[in-house]
Amino acid sequence: MCRTYNTIGSLTTLKTSLENNNIYDFKSVKEVIEFQKSFSTSRQELISLHENLIENEKNNLTINLPILKSEVETQREQTTQQLTQNIDILKKQLNNLDHKISTNYYQKITILLKKWHYKRKIKHKESDFEKDIEMSLAKILEDYQFKSDRLQFISSNFNEAVSESAQNPLSELERKKAVIDSLNNYIYGALGEQKVVKTLECLSDDYYLINDFAVTFSKAIYHKQENDYIKSVQIDHILVAPSGIFLIETKNWSEKSIQNMSLRSPVEQIKRANYALYHLLNSDKSNYRLRLDKHHWGDKKTPIKNLIVLTKTKPIEEFQYVKILTTNELIHYLNYFKPIFSSSETKKIAEFILQLNG
Repeated sequence: MCRTYNTIGSLTTLKTSLENNNIYDFKSVKEVIEFQKSFSTSRQELISLHENLIENEKNNLTINLPILKSEVETQREQTTQQLTQNIDILKKQLNNLDHKISTNYYQKITILLKKWHYKRKIKHKESDFEKDIEMSLAKILEDYQFKSDRLQFISSNFNEAVSESAQNPLSELERKKAVIDSLNNYIYGALGEQKVVKTLECLSDDYYLINDFAVTFSKAIYHKQENDYIKSVQIDHILVAPSGIFLIETKNWSEKSIQNMSLRSPVEQIKRANYALYHLLNSDKSNYRLRLDKHHWGDKKTPIKNLIVLTKTKPIEEFQYVKILTTNELIHYLNYFKPIFSSSETKKIAEFILQLNG
């Protein structure tokens, strides 16, 4: 089985973008696409769930309100009884003082003060009798009124109650959909790259597949033919094989995308990457570090071939220095080339490229 390194680039970008938007629900591209396909169903299921929740709430309120009302009356009776009992105790204590006779001046004053105190206390409790009852019932009455108002609202405005209940989860569902839709290019790019990786994985372990290769140059490479300075390159896949190195750009494009003049040419993109990688692999410094087996004619060059793999359809045109293939044609094309490197040389080249990967 082909030795594979790194996560595919589109998948990494997709995962990072989702996490940056606080979306952690999905473990694969398949799950993301399934979410998109089932969005309308999921939305309706969410609304149905909250319809059931509101209906259950209405039923529970209908059952619980009479019970709560009964509890209010029970508590009113108990509070009334307790307050009445407290007043009766005070009156009894006052009555006991009325029958208490003393000839001592100071005791008389004390009795008079106590009687005044009890009378004042009794008057205060009698005047606040209803207020004390209402205070003791305040919490339960507030609960009863809230639930009564809630039942009335649900009964009169059922759909509005459902909308309010579902508002936050619906907003979150729609937010996720909007974020995911904005990442469609990465989603379908990841699908295409996964398809290519799965195809290449059937190769033997003499092959090394490096996904999402990227390198930035501290000193830009001058591309004389294009009169351009290359500061960095990114390649979907690099396949290091006994027959050489294959740069592979994957495009999950439709016929319409292929004809779209505004999309960047993958041919120019891969040729630019080829120039940079060839410069890195065939310099005196890299030849020294690679130490490939010597040939009596001189140092070996490392051939690099450019492949653009389209997972759906491909143009009928042929392009110079770049081979355009479908996924089904890929393995057959790779097998066409004869080995030029030993297993140890292939491994050295792969390890050297992995070290370059930034």
